[in-house]
This record gives sequence, C-alpha cells and structure tokens, in this order.
Amino acid sequence: MYSTYIFDLDGTLLDTLDDLYLAVNYALRTHHLPERTREEVRAFVGNGVRMLMIRAIEGGERHPLFSDALATFQQYYLEHSLDNTRPYDGVQEMLHELKARGCRLAVVSNKFHTATADLCRHFFPDTVSVAIGEHEAEGIRKKPAPDTVVEALRKLGVTRENAVYVGDSDVDIATARNAQLPCISVLWGFRDRQFLTEHGATAFASRPSDLFETCG
Repeated sequence: MYSTYIFDLDGTLLDTLDDLYLAVNYALRTHHLPERTREEVRAFVGNGVRMLMIRAIEGGERHPLFSDALATFQQYYLEHSLDNTRPYDGVQEMLHELKARGCRLAVVSNKFHTATADLCRHFFPDTVSVAIGEHEAEGIRKKPAPDTVVEALRKLGVTRENAVYVGDSDVDIATARNAQLPCISVLWGFRDRQFLTEHGATAFASRPSDLFETCG
C-alpha cells in the first residue's frame, strides 16, 4: 500500500491532447509545413515538446525551420494550454480522496516547467503540492531519467518507501523503473492496454477510483 503518489500529467491527470494537437498544427501551418492528424500527435507525445516537434516535422531537427517552429509552438501553447484541456472524469475526486487519506501527491512531466506548474496551479491547487516540469538547463534530466521523480520526492520530504509512480505511457513505465518505484499504468490516457503491456506494464487502473485500493 502506498502513501506517496507521483503522477504523470498529460494523459494521466489531464486530457491535453486537443490543445497539443492544435498547437502543433498552428506552428506547422505558420511555417508552411505539412500538418499532422490528431492521432499522429497522440503517438508523438510523451518525451517532451522538443521531441514532439522533432516527430511532427519531417526531417526533425535537421529541418531549417525547426527552431522557429518549436519556438512558435511553445509561445502558442503557453497562451492556449487551457483552451480545451480538462481533468479526466474522476481525477479531481480521486486526488481529493487520496489527500484526505493523508497521501502526499506530486506531478512530474516532460512538458516544459512553466506550463506544468501553471496547469497544476489552475486545476489542482488544493491537492498537488509539488509540480515539476522539464528544466534540463538546471541539470534535472527529463523522463525517463529518474531526476524529476527524485526531485519530487525531495520536495515532498519523503523517501521511495511506500511511493508509487502513476502514468499512461511507455516513458512512464521506464521512468518508474529508473526511479526504482512500482508503476501503475492508467488505461484512460494516450496509450492502450496492449501497448502498455508490450512495454512492461504489470499493474493497471481502469478508472481513477481504482487507486483508492492502493492507498494505505
């Protein structure tokens, strides 16, 4: 049973896909690059915004417009990250119940740090006490490196004991493994059960309330 929960953000707590999809295509369209479908963007997310744009732009970082398109994406997304993004059904109630039971809650994301902090402050101000996004410039590597998880545990003032990582992707499974934490893979996010199983998932939550059974 767990008393500390480290959550991924996109695809786990928040359905951010539409805003990411729209931001990607705004950047591509602005720079006269071929646009991507929603399902393509779904497959591209998980490794941070830079990798998202590398996957979205043919030629990736080698494309002469890559840096400009990435900057356009970042600016647009910061201004529009709340347009369509919402918590998944049952997430708010789940977080409040876990906190009421005395659990410590944190979020770690490969989304750039400002957006991660802003979204958590907006949607989870009373439940998530630590929110860490991508800020490798400060020496904290993004997932699947364990650095953001280690930093979250440090800021919560707890150890790995009785802590669990909750995410929706192969990146999250690898992050939990690298951080030496058990992992619960959620089935309402960006990846399905078969994909997660193929990437090593062994514990699943079909709905947010399933996490109540793991708290104690």
